[in-house]
Amino acid sequence: MRLRLIAIGTRMPDWVDAAFSDYWRRMRAMWKLELIELPTASRRHSGGAALAAMAAEAQRILALLAPRDFVVALDEHGAERTTLELSHWLEQRRASGQDLAFIIGGPDGLSEEVLARGHFRWSLSRLTLPHGLVRVVLAEQIYRAATLLAGHPYHRD
Repeated sequence: MRLRLIAIGTRMPDWVDAAFSDYWRRMRAMWKLELIELPTASRRHSGGAALAAMAAEAQRILALLAPRDFVVALDEHGAERTTLELSHWLEQRRASGQDLAFIIGGPDGLSEEVLARGHFRWSLSRLTLPHGLVRVVLAEQIYRAATLLAGHPYHRD
């Protein structure tokens, strides 16, 4: 199973890149997680700039998705999961043979078109989190779930 994180935003602080890379390095023997960064669309114009930007970002995101991808939209209004629930869910997804695409939107979130393409809306927290932190938390939780499935003692209940 291939896991991809498709994220709007290309200039993250060094700590985000370092933390994401650390979890990516740790899990690469267990799971392959690919990061695809897409530029944030311009929001400089007045009026419907946010909607136009979200539509432009949506087109870039949707162009990267294969028809058989299982799409997970990261959304603060989505369903929450415990780490144990996430590990079981990831195991089920792996057994299905479908690739996973996790989507992080831009400053205004994901367009309705991208949300409609998604199979699951996942909330890491009811809090609004900076996009860079979402990348780190997502990578850490996938790593933690993978170690749970492998019987590694990283996770403790």
